Amino acid sequence: MNPDGLLDGQAVRQNASGVDLNRNFPSQDWEAAAIEYWRINTGENPRRYHGEAAASEPEVRWMIEQIEKFDPEVIVSVHAPYHLLDFGGPSQAPDKIGDLYLHQLGVYPGSLGNYAGLDLGIPVVTLELPSAGIMPSIEQIETMWIDMVAWLNTRSQSEQQAAAL
Repeated sequence: MNPDGLLDGQAVRQNASGVDLNRNFPSQDWEAAAIEYWRINTGENPRRYHGEAAASEPEVRWMIEQIEKFDPEVIVSVHAPYHLLDFGGPSQAPDKIGDLYLHQLGVYPGSLGNYAGLDLGIPVVTLELPSAGIMPSIEQIETMWIDMVAWLNTRSQSEQQAAAL
């Protein structure tokens, strides 16, 4: 979603406008909390700058359009470099995906997990890879895929059972 940051040469969080795209989604708390969070919790760290307004960035507006058009049951987001599994949303999180174990980082004003996971009720599974510049091995990707499909099947079965009640 962030070609500017990827092609920067250093794989940075911000786009060419200096906005952290994962703080720019129009979550319900954006207006009330984004500026204060940025000032107090990040010390006005430019790497975490949320933008002038919610969904001010074209990349974020495009992603919102895709979510609206596709109406996904789950969103899988790939980040780096924390080497963990994060989750935001209404359903039960997977315990692990591949060698990434669940360690919820929380949702932030303007984050995809906050906007899609909490506001829209679409689970957001975030795969935090160890490095932005090094892809997992084929074996690691296969294991991630197997674990993701197993979680999706379990989730689907749980929802079907709940609907039958």
